[in-house]
Amino acid sequence: MPEIGEKIAVITVKDFGEIKIKLFPEQAQLGVENFVGLAEMNYYDELIFHRIIPHFMNQGGDPTGTGTGGKSIWGEKFDGGIPEGLYHFSGAVAYANSGSTSTNGSQFYIVNTDPGEFDLGGTYLEDGSVYYYQTFEEAGMNVPVEVQEMYKEKGGTPFLDGGYTVFGQVFEGMDVVRAMGQVETDENDKPLTQVQMESVRIVEYTGE
Repeated sequence: MPEIGEKIAVITVKDFGEIKIKLFPEQAQLGVENFVGLAEMNYYDELIFHRIIPHFMNQGGDPTGTGTGGKSIWGEKFDGGIPEGLYHFSGAVAYANSGSTSTNGSQFYIVNTDPGEFDLGGTYLEDGSVYYYQTFEEAGMNVPVEVQEMYKEKGGTPFLDGGYTVFGQVFEGMDVVRAMGQVETDENDKPLTQVQMESVRIVEYTGE
């Protein structure tokens, strides 16, 4: 939970409700600076979540609504790095990228998995089927035991760790995030009915 007086982000999603996000400026300085800057410019207002995959994540923040657009407050893409101590637990907020954290822009995603539901990734077998890893060791992940236990409790997508800039964590409104994750989508994971951000506001946390 955030401390009283800390800056938090509040995303209001039309027809769904509010999502409140704790930000991590100490661990993810550039990531938070960019998100706060864009929000204070009203950049995200009325943009859609253009890619939603159930039991995975909700992605938005692209003004073109296609997954190919967006920019940072610096105009170009930026490198937010891999913040230490931040993980893809359910409700994690991170930047989408094109294969490297140096391609961060305005697009972000929110992990929408259920509590206790976590995805370790998998590998293709010779017959073309997919084998999903069952343990962190099997997946080749060197993850502290306490983090493994948190994934088992909270759920999340640990296979994304080390590849994306996590900068926030939902602390209120996961029911909204998960409801969004259940909308009907097309073959490109785009919602058939728009899921739209009415606004993204940066406010001081009051404890309410």
